[in-house]
Amino acid sequence: MQATKYIWFNGKLVPWKSAKIHVLSHSLHYGTAAFEGIRMYDTKKGPAIFHLKRHMERLIFSAKSLGMDLPYTLPQLMQAAVDTVSKNKLKSCYIRPIAYYGFGEVRVLPTNCPIEVAIAAWPWGAYLGDEPARITVVKTLRIHPQTLRVKAKISGHYVNSMLAGREATDRGFTEALQLDYKGNIAEGPGENFFIVKGKTLTTPALGSILPGITRESVITLARDLGYKVVERAVTVKDALSADECFFTGTAAEVTAIASIDNKKMKTASGSSTDADAYSIGPVTKQIREEFLKITRGENPKYKKWLTFVKEY
Repeated sequence: MQATKYIWFNGKLVPWKSAKIHVLSHSLHYGTAAFEGIRMYDTKKGPAIFHLKRHMERLIFSAKSLGMDLPYTLPQLMQAAVDTVSKNKLKSCYIRPIAYYGFGEVRVLPTNCPIEVAIAAWPWGAYLGDEPARITVVKTLRIHPQTLRVKAKISGHYVNSMLAGREATDRGFTEALQLDYKGNIAEGPGENFFIVKGKTLTTPALGSILPGITRESVITLARDLGYKVVERAVTVKDALSADECFFTGTAAEVTAIASIDNKKMKTASGSSTDADAYSIGPVTKQIREEFLKITRGENPKYKKWLTFVKEY
């Protein structure tokens, strides 16, 4: 991770090393923070932040699910993100806003704990690497929708994701694939999941998954390209018999999947453990290429998805 010079911290841009919290901050002990992951891309018209408004709207929603009324409005949070990348003179980067309960009292309820907000940004490449992912179905189930608010992006939820990801990497795979409490596919630790069969894309329905903003964008894009998109329960059997599978997410963007538990997708070639031998399926390839064109500002149809820093 490459440190930048400044972090927006409680309304001010401060030096990276000065953005500190108290060791007894409530969110450190109880996971009560809301956060976002946002990407900014370098385009011919200058740096552009992908779905800035949607991400900040979800940050506000997630914070409210924890009882937080943020001390900043949506326009103020959007401006703060723009100020952060501008001050750091970034052309492309990952942006991390976070809202959390600071130090007040160390008890489960955040009584008398101040609400604090920070936004950091730094250069970050491909989250899962440049090669198609080799994934495995893990034993760590996705959190139950009646135990936690799965539609919110809350830091405590990611203990579940970390355990799933560690289970996968300890077994030599790139990433995990989690099931929901019904035994159907939910998502990856930090990605939504799609399967492709012919001209139809299928993705797990909302309920046990995070409603990803990249997921939502890919659904719109795929339909615009003439594909049928279905949201329903997806079984492991469905995935193993699919033509192609891929992940979506802010960090992962559109990442092809080479194999599931060493069973290759139909478009794969070579040995089952050789991701380099995988030829990205034609649908995944098209979706990924068109998605990246949008993020680079090369498709005016989706210009509204981008916030150009110079125009803000």
